[in-house]
Amino acid sequence: MKAIDRLIVALDVSTASEAIKIIDALEDTVKYYKVGMQLYNSVGPKMAEELLTRGKKVFIDLKFHDIPNTASQAGAVFTRMGVTMFNVHVAGGYKMMKATVDTAAEVAISSGIERPKIIGVTVLTSLSQEEFNNEIGFNGKIIEKVRAWSSQAQEAGLDGVVASAQELPIIRQACGPDFIVVTPGIRPAWAASNDQQRIVTPKEAMQLGASQIVVGRPIYGSSDPKEAARKILAEMEEGLC
Repeated sequence: MKAIDRLIVALDVSTASEAIKIIDALEDTVKYYKVGMQLYNSVGPKMAEELLTRGKKVFIDLKFHDIPNTASQAGAVFTRMGVTMFNVHVAGGYKMMKATVDTAAEVAISSGIERPKIIGVTVLTSLSQEEFNNEIGFNGKIIEKVRAWSSQAQEAGLDGVVASAQELPIIRQACGPDFIVVTPGIRPAWAASNDQQRIVTPKEAMQLGASQIVVGRPIYGSSDPKEAARKILAEMEEGLC
């Protein structure tokens, strides 16, 4: 898989006009975008539909965490829409994850389309070890919970997980080389870390075996988004060599 297929640009903005400006600026440099809560809650499915119309791949990042029926029916909506990938919180439990996978598969078969990849959110990359223990209330190390939740996600039929690239080796050990690991918290050496804690560079993420990386502010916050994307793709290619 080439670097361009591994780079997902996060459209973490609040309006359709801002998102369109980013997409237009990047042109063919990027073909995979993430639509998260900020944009989706502002404009609904319109932006996902716009991206699909333009022939782009779409990752819906709404992190479903609800009872099995609700989560699975939400997944059915995006399966019918034709998105490439969406996610759920692994903390929602095995039944919720399995129901979402099963329902998406049924909808895809009945509609004659490919089922989206479904990945599980493990531990948010904005959380530090101290916050994980003292505020969230989990004992032990973050990496131990990531390994346990990744294994549970795989058992429930999920295609992969969202996790920090720093946790990639232990996920690969637990779940194998074909398990998708999408890594946020990616910051080139020339970009600010912002509110991310467990971060790595694009090159390091590729060297560690990330399936895809999610990058937002270092690209759309740049004075030249296309050039920033090209620099990140070049770093990724170095890591793939």
